[in-house]
Amino acid sequence: MVAPGGGAGGGPSRWPAAEELDIVRKKVVDISGRDEQEVRVAACPYRICPLGAHIDHQGGVVTAMTINYGVLLGFVPSNGSEVLLQSGQFEGVIRFRVDDLQKPIDKPENINWESYARGAVYALQNSGYDLRKGIIGYISGVKGLDSSGLSSSAAVGIAYLLALEHVNDLVISPVDNIQLDKYIENKYLGLKNGILDPSAILLSRYGYLTFMDCKTASPSYVCFSELSKSQQPQGQLPFKILLAFSGLQHNLPKKSGYNMRVFECKEAARALLHASGCEDTPNILCNVDPVVYEAQKCVLEENLSRRAEHYFSEMKRVTKGRDAWGRGNLQELGQLISASGRSSILNYECGSKEMIQLYEILLKAPGVLGARFSGAGFRGCCLAIVESERAEDAAAYVRAEYEKAQPELVSRIPADRRVLVCEPGDSARVILPDPHLRS
Repeated sequence: MVAPGGGAGGGPSRWPAAEELDIVRKKVVDISGRDEQEVRVAACPYRICPLGAHIDHQGGVVTAMTINYGVLLGFVPSNGSEVLLQSGQFEGVIRFRVDDLQKPIDKPENINWESYARGAVYALQNSGYDLRKGIIGYISGVKGLDSSGLSSSAAVGIAYLLALEHVNDLVISPVDNIQLDKYIENKYLGLKNGILDPSAILLSRYGYLTFMDCKTASPSYVCFSELSKSQQPQGQLPFKILLAFSGLQHNLPKKSGYNMRVFECKEAARALLHASGCEDTPNILCNVDPVVYEAQKCVLEENLSRRAEHYFSEMKRVTKGRDAWGRGNLQELGQLISASGRSSILNYECGSKEMIQLYEILLKAPGVLGARFSGAGFRGCCLAIVESERAEDAAAYVRAEYEKAQPELVSRIPADRRVLVCEPGDSARVILPDPHLRS
């Protein structure tokens, strides 16, 4: 969880770059008046979910990897319990104390960038951790990538957790931090998120696909076959990740669609469990045996039937995807990713007209092996796996075609953020000062 120096990522992308770290460190020096050698940086990457869409809250098995973009929180310990924060994206200064009693957000419209810092303190306080020191810090994400379906909110929450833990000498495992971030989202912000996002950010390894069993909260990893045969474990993967942005943005808690889908999945589980004589079993779909589902799915109302069909078909795709990744079969993996995208539209019924247009454009782009929505599917971006040598051609095609389809939305997106060519990343960590730095 702790990396020395700068650009110490696990793969060729080496995120964050030394230049990015320098900017954040200098901002903290300006705010705090402290020496640059004292500044630590919590680096928390954004994540994608190639397979396992929308099933983490039902205890399903999901896949994830991080990318070479994310949130950077530069920080130094404060002299007491005060927290003082500035942001690269939002105006104003946050001030509060870690010994203040934090209360959950009562209304979604009251959520702002301050909420995640307070939520981290709330989660640690209510989990029995002793917080005596605050932080002075500067946090910065990637312009245009917030509210885009890449789990920027989870990255922010984890950054604050790592910083507070670091200055208070708390040794907390990645698995426990997954639960702490879930506590922020569920208990403090009031969002019914599962553990996919924090699991991806905290557990990913370059060159591996992370599999998280959300029922048991147990991770496993599968190495891409070409890397496993190589004598250079940091060797280049034979694909890139394409992120195409729709121009649609909103805060997830303010949109009822996500929480409604979670409710419908639980209702489907309740009906199936009741039909099979298991009324006392918790109403989540992972508690329904696939054999029972096939035998009893006729009892489900149409919309509940579609939610259940998405869950059980997606679980099959995850299993097949695990095998395809391990064999290095990107064609098969891509087909499964695209099938996941279709099920999100037809069975989970998420995705606006604009998001569906973007998904369909990606499927036609040169070199694209598979595509689907990123995040909950109600806004943000679509992801694609693309052949490395054709990534730039694919990006150019998607930029041009989506601008034809949605010129007004595209005009809202910064020109250099409309389509990004990314690489797989590594896990969240605290980066210590470079020993060669001089103030």
